[in-house]
Amino acid sequence: MIPAALLLDFGGVLADSPRPFRAAPPEIVLRIYNLTRGVMTPGEIQAALTEGAAAYARWRDEDSPDELPQAEVWERFVIGKWPPAAAVPVRGAIAKLSYEWAWRDDWALRPGIPEALEAFTAAGVPLAVVSNTLCGAAHRDFLAKVGVGHLFAVQVYSDEAGVRKPNPQMIWNATDALGVPPADCWFVGDSRRRDVACARRADVAKAIQMPSGRVDQSPDPEPDVIVEDGFGLIGLLSE
Repeated sequence: MIPAALLLDFGGVLADSPRPFRAAPPEIVLRIYNLTRGVMTPGEIQAALTEGAAAYARWRDEDSPDELPQAEVWERFVIGKWPPAAAVPVRGAIAKLSYEWAWRDDWALRPGIPEALEAFTAAGVPLAVVSNTLCGAAHRDFLAKVGVGHLFAVQVYSDEAGVRKPNPQMIWNATDALGVPPADCWFVGDSRRRDVACARRADVAKAIQMPSGRVDQSPDPEPDVIVEDGFGLIGLLSE
């Protein structure tokens, strides 16, 4: 069966990073230090970002149906206890800082992904991104930068949608925009807890897991198919 649409997660499916995540890249530490005019030391800023990223990661592992606005992420996990002289200028730069915190210089498309996107497009299957993220603009810009952004008819990001996987509304936003029934679509994600669960709740035709280097301790729910990379997706299309 050729799907009515192919929906793909971003991190761990379309792109991944060969290096461990840096919770407090030096560039963003320096930017915040300059914004706050030395009210807080670089070490204090780095510690706040590192601790905040860990707390935000724990929150993301909860089955929350709604996404936090960028401003709330910063207030709740990073600057909530900062002195006003430091917190106020950061609040004025939330959008830019969120982009920089989300962006990774070492992102790379996973093996076989360019070939898979071209193969599904050639088969007449529309493509969509469905991804949880602090800043969808960073993901959208990366896909454009590496030359595949134009292949996607729709890109749904949780910070823009206001909901997050495993809330099935994320998938339904994409299928509504494409004008196709979820029951005729395939969804590809790397996490069972978020992606496969979201696919099950949205009643898509096929829940596909593409395991990544990220740790996913959830044994359930089981995907319909496991593929190693984009070449595995091409194999499914040719079956």
